[in-house]
Amino acid sequence: MLIHRRTFLPVASALLAFTLSGPALAQSTYPDRVVKIVVGLPAGGSADMIARTLGQKLNQQFGQPVVIENRAGASGQIGMPAVARAAADGYTLTVSPASFLTTNKSIFKALPYDPEADFIPISRLVNQPMVLVVNNKQKYPTAAAFLAAAKAAPGGITYASSGDGSPQHLAGLMFETRTQARMLHVPYKGGALAVNDTLAGNVDAMFAVLPEALPHIQSGKLHALGLLSPQRSPVLSAVPTMAEAGLADLNLSAWVGLLAPAKTPRPIIDQLNRAAQTAMDAEFKAKLAASGIEVAPSTPEELQRIIASEIKLHAELVKAAGLTPQ
Repeated sequence: MLIHRRTFLPVASALLAFTLSGPALAQSTYPDRVVKIVVGLPAGGSADMIARTLGQKLNQQFGQPVVIENRAGASGQIGMPAVARAAADGYTLTVSPASFLTTNKSIFKALPYDPEADFIPISRLVNQPMVLVVNNKQKYPTAAAFLAAAKAAPGGITYASSGDGSPQHLAGLMFETRTQARMLHVPYKGGALAVNDTLAGNVDAMFAVLPEALPHIQSGKLHALGLLSPQRSPVLSAVPTMAEAGLADLNLSAWVGLLAPAKTPRPIIDQLNRAAQTAMDAEFKAKLAASGIEVAPSTPEELQRIIASEIKLHAELVKAAGLTPQ
């Protein structure tokens, strides 16, 4: 069959344009179904609360459901591999505490996921101050008194955490390393459980993520001895920093980030970064600020650099503490 050149060229041009725009058209429809955010911790903790607050905001932007799935246990070794193995299409994400991406690499001999190779950062979401809390103010009235008790009875004081390699655990390691004190670490499956046992007096203390402990501090059931932060918190203005309490070089922030499986297309990552930035509006900031949380967005590249830097720092802390990987 003979095709006239004048007819063929416009048709060919249209076909070529469709072919080249196919992926762009597909990405422009994202998301067109449910987006799932996996949290490797139980419901009720600060990371879960941040994920749910973010999910509500993304739902408003996307016009699609954003569901939170809690896959808790084993210090992130259940939830994180599930995200790493998910399709790299932007429909399965994770809101992760820093420890799952940084400290875990030093705490465990082997992980069922690679914190750097299996994920692509989207944005850091928040910074959360750490605070040393006790349930017996008479026994431990100040941070200095707590330290003196820990030094007087090596291994005799217990402190709770949300699991091996968690921010609470790392804060305890930092405290021990920098002060030469020795305590007994008691890991739990989540921050809420750790706080509950601290409230019950089953453990002596906790280096808590501020949002988890704040309601109990405000009610007087837990007593804050010092913040592991360079400055005081607006919601706990009467509580000194560790430096003000006489314990220098004890600064640690428990940040939380948003990530996707590796190989997720860059246009989707960029779209999610913009969506996360938009989500962290004045209402978002006000809601989190009341819990002592600082909104701290980033570019994907900035979060990648933070992860690489803290993997190194946390490895040094674990080594200095003489902790044997499990």
